[in-house]
Amino acid sequence: MHKVVLTCFAVIISFCLYAQNNSRIVSPDIQSDNSVIFRIKAPGASSVQVIGTFSVDFKPVPMVKKDSNIYEVKIGPLASDMYEYRFILDSAMMLDPNNNAVTRDGSIIENRLLVPGKLGDLIASQNVPHGNVTAVWYASPTLGAERRMYVYTPPGYEQGKNKYPVLYLLHGGGGDEDGWISRGRANYIIDNLIASKEAVPMIVVITNGNPNAMAAPLDKPINVNTNDVPGIGSMASGRFEESLVKDVVPYIEKNYRVVADADHRALSGFSMGGYQTQNITNNHPGMFNYIGVMSMGLFSSFRNADTTYNKEKHVAQLKALIASKPKLYWIGIGKNDFLFATVTKLRSLYDEVGLKYTYRESEGNHTWNVWRLYLTELAPKFFK
Repeated sequence: MHKVVLTCFAVIISFCLYAQNNSRIVSPDIQSDNSVIFRIKAPGASSVQVIGTFSVDFKPVPMVKKDSNIYEVKIGPLASDMYEYRFILDSAMMLDPNNNAVTRDGSIIENRLLVPGKLGDLIASQNVPHGNVTAVWYASPTLGAERRMYVYTPPGYEQGKNKYPVLYLLHGGGGDEDGWISRGRANYIIDNLIASKEAVPMIVVITNGNPNAMAAPLDKPINVNTNDVPGIGSMASGRFEESLVKDVVPYIEKNYRVVADADHRALSGFSMGGYQTQNITNNHPGMFNYIGVMSMGLFSSFRNADTTYNKEKHVAQLKALIASKPKLYWIGIGKNDFLFATVTKLRSLYDEVGLKYTYRESEGNHTWNVWRLYLTELAPKFFK
């Protein structure tokens, strides 16, 4: 009996010593000048690096061995923003064991850190009224499945009777409906913009842009169309666009208090979601009077395997879109984005046909840092 008690006591003491030892490790450690120190205990590792969105070229940064176990590196000062990162121990990627804040976008799970300041404060959860985010299952006859989306309702929606405009917000290739919540922080951004009166109260609908998936994380419905290419190819098939128009918008306008006209509908997405935004607004001019295309300019080189690009048809679509007189057509791209050249070509075509648009060229790459920034800038422009 005494032996068992002593053994249990030894285990407890060992655990306490382990916790005490690990409690000394602070990572990430944000300094007063907004530089950040990353630390990790890695006994036996021969090489430790940190890789994150704070680096434009995504190159891993070597960490320095401070004693027999601890590696660290100081980066920055960093601009106010939210950043994602992971450690590389020898050749293995791993999360920061001292940081329980993580995000997910498709198959990518990373730690996050928020650097305070103007943009970081917009992304963070603040002491303001908060809207509700609800996971909603809806029938999609177009795709032959029950599917899931997130619906953000602004503060006061449940207690009031007002009708609201709606922003339909699309994710990129490889992602799902979780992305704009987990990594995009869309609900917190909209909360803060409404609280500061920079944006009007609105409903935000975040869909799953993979027509072969019922819900995150890319679960497959029983009746998958086997003619679709998996992944990004499936997202480019045009089937999701049809379902948003025929299934999603009618569901929202039947079940939520919305103003059901083009002046109170906005559509925006990044990367593949930007491509879907183009397809929807090209094929349905006059349905959305607020259009935001983030980090996407593909219109001729990316197409279904069984079709070819028809410029004459595309120009006719754009002229119909011009005739519908959208109140805002917005295009944004990071200077280091691999799609920068395609956006330049897209703009040339728009200039050629006379489609007026607002162009935003920012620093950055094809990352969430750019897309979160764009949402903070776009939302105040909608429904004004």
